[in-house]
Amino acid sequence: MTDQIAILVVEDETLILMDIVDQLQAKGFKIYQATNADAAVALLEAHADIGLIFTDIDMPGSM
Repeated sequence: MTDQIAILVVEDETLILMDIVDQLQAKGFKIYQATNADAAVALLEAHADIGLIFTDIDMPGSM
């Protein structure tokens, strides 16, 4: 697939993060992952191809 949609998954619970990433990758999405808001912002700044964010609401970090 050449037009793969990139999704940033932000989740602080490791098992939940792994499950979400596995399911989305199985559907053919390109996945970036972060465990807190600070790491998520850094990934957003570094990867312009991210088109969607799948995130937990209550996250650790400075935000």
